[in-house]
Amino acid sequence: MADKPAEKKHAEKKYAEKKPVKKGDFVRLVKEKFENSVEAKASDTRLSSYVFETRGEILDVRDDYGLVKFGRVPTPNIWLKLEQLEKFS
Repeated sequence: MADKPAEKKHAEKKYAEKKPVKKGDFVRLVKEKFENSVEAKASDTRLSSYVFETRGEILDVRDDYGLVKFGRVPTPNIWLKLEQLEKFS
């Protein structure tokens, strides 16, 4: 019989390797990947330009989403899909 905790640990490691960005990375939201997504349709369409142009930091990661804090702008942190983010250069 297979060891369940070992299987889970292997699955988590394999999943982590697929993530384009991780906790602590500096990122920006890619407009082309965000437009027409389920997240865009569920949100206010008047998204501020700073999420596309300024540096945000991933504070936490849960499943396919990352909690992003954008720079020194006094705004709330935002949960965004990891595949819609890219490392800020």
